[in-house]
Amino acid sequence: MNLFTAVNEGMRQAMKTDDTAITFGEDVAFGGVFRCSVGLREEFGSDRVFNTPLCEQGIAGFGIGYAAMGGTAIAEIQFGDYIFPAFDQLVNEAAKFRYRSGGQWDCGGLTVRTPVGAVGHGGHYHSQSPEAYFTHTPGIKVVMPRGPIDAKGLLLASIRDPNPVVFMEPKVLYRAAVEDVPEGDYEVELGKGEIMRPGRDVTVVGWGGQLRVLEKACDLAASVGIECELIDLKTLSPWDVEIVSNSVMKTGRLVVSHEAPITGGFAGEIVSKIQEECFLSLEAPAKRVCGQDTPFPLVFEKFYIPDETKNFEAIKEVVNF
Repeated sequence: MNLFTAVNEGMRQAMKTDDTAITFGEDVAFGGVFRCSVGLREEFGSDRVFNTPLCEQGIAGFGIGYAAMGGTAIAEIQFGDYIFPAFDQLVNEAAKFRYRSGGQWDCGGLTVRTPVGAVGHGGHYHSQSPEAYFTHTPGIKVVMPRGPIDAKGLLLASIRDPNPVVFMEPKVLYRAAVEDVPEGDYEVELGKGEIMRPGRDVTVVGWGGQLRVLEKACDLAASVGIECELIDLKTLSPWDVEIVSNSVMKTGRLVVSHEAPITGGFAGEIVSKIQEECFLSLEAPAKRVCGQDTPFPLVFEKFYIPDETKNFEAIKEVVNF
């Protein structure tokens, strides 16, 4: 099963087990531009699977209201780049609803799905990775799977979590990532990372589609005798500090990589926290390998992307420091 089918199965399972669950967004009733909702309207009806106007603020606002009344709202923002018109609704309304009401009300039934990241030809407005904007916001959880198994399990966990969740799907993996996804209902715990490959020389951290790049970088490192411990965070807010800290205390070195621009990117938060937790264990300064501080370029995308070669060079740099 590929990733978009796993997302589809996750929504189908949620809607089978929760009669209040609905999904909506631009072109969602027709299956969505990436086919993530294909077949759901035919199975559950147009009252539960429906299109919205091209108004992301309205999509988020409707989801907040529906969730506040006790329903389960699975909203789709067609591209992560389009989530910014909904920013006020998500940051100032969804994230703060429980807090400002003293726990009397909440919109924890809201999950916002959105495709993110580079795909090779997306240019300025179909390639961005906006996760750091939301990790800075208390009250919202941020999740990004690396493959179909996690996509289904993390999505089900997000839909059922008592907090609003922004669920970011690496669109480059929709058809490229294929795994044997378990049938039926299962969840992958939010807030827990995973060691994808153990190693003793350097800790390498990533999430989402960047894990495919980092696997290649770790293979290159292995070819010159460097053992990388590769960690997938899966959830960025809250992120698994313990799994990264324990790894860095063993390896003494850290490389963090993501597609988003380096300044203000979530890698900076990880590096800062690990410096606080593991300072006496560090054998070298932590290294960030990220996108550049420019708008996402179309023609120069291959130079912008933190590919396996850039990550391999960073791994060698921290090991040889």
